[in-house]
Amino acid sequence: MIQDNVEARTAQFRDYLAAGGKVEATDWMPDAYRQSLIRFIEMHANSELMGALPERDWIMRAPTIHRKLALTAKIQDEVGHAELLYRLVEDLGKPRSACLDDLIAGKGKFHNTFHYATYSWADVGIIAWLVDAAAIVSQHALRDSSYAPYARTMQKICWEESFHMMHGRDMIITMMNGTDAQRQMVQESLDRWWPALMVFHGPATPPEKDKDLQWWRIKAKANEELRQEFLNVQVPRLREVGLVIPDPELRYDAEQGRWLYGEPQWDVLRAISRNQGPASAERIGFRRLSYEDGQWVRQVMQQRSLATQANIA
Repeated sequence: MIQDNVEARTAQFRDYLAAGGKVEATDWMPDAYRQSLIRFIEMHANSELMGALPERDWIMRAPTIHRKLALTAKIQDEVGHAELLYRLVEDLGKPRSACLDDLIAGKGKFHNTFHYATYSWADVGIIAWLVDAAAIVSQHALRDSSYAPYARTMQKICWEESFHMMHGRDMIITMMNGTDAQRQMVQESLDRWWPALMVFHGPATPPEKDKDLQWWRIKAKANEELRQEFLNVQVPRLREVGLVIPDPELRYDAEQGRWLYGEPQWDVLRAISRNQGPASAERIGFRRLSYEDGQWVRQVMQQRSLATQANIA
């Protein structure tokens, strides 16, 4: 009888979402919806936290004080985004400490682009411009998420990510207007990062098989739709500054109204999903070391919090 009631409420819940309904943290929700939210938002939070690492290595090597300040501010923003998102996960029932424990144990997931090493200052510009541009496409769609706290949080994150993207594009334009060596460095960087960008939004899963989209409305657009939006905007911009996209099969098909491209490296993405990417071990190892080094700070803060609660009681 109880099971029948849960199934009936779940069916009503899905109808509510299909009609554009929004869910708050204190509302009733099916456990499957809650777990999908935790998985989805936790990966987003992990990605913001781990996304600070590829650029962090370049703060001290930035060519000017202005670039150094901008890069430092960007990294602070990314970590701040992670904090906001971990709070959402906590509201759904998974403590932040559990998220971080899973991350440093290699169980947590984070986005594919942060499993790669950076080799040049141009990589920093390509990440800020194109990786953030790809993220913005996804994040704009998340502003229509069925989970209202997530949708509201995305308003702030999208605004700041847009600024990061403009900062990265300015870096690349500056280098493309520089020396032949600088232009070559940027082209080599694009050649390295383009394959990762093409798998950024995931495989072209049919909407009917995508529960996050079709069932729960956690995200508002399908993977291929997001990839096409990214290509629509960024391909002309890349060509405008003189860069050659390293995919001879890339072309716009006017009849189909979509971009056609070479087969993305899905095998690499599958390896990365198991935390077996080119720099996965290095990234997770650094985050583990950082987490362990900060353990004493967390213990002190926890003791103070307990003492304060005892005094109030």
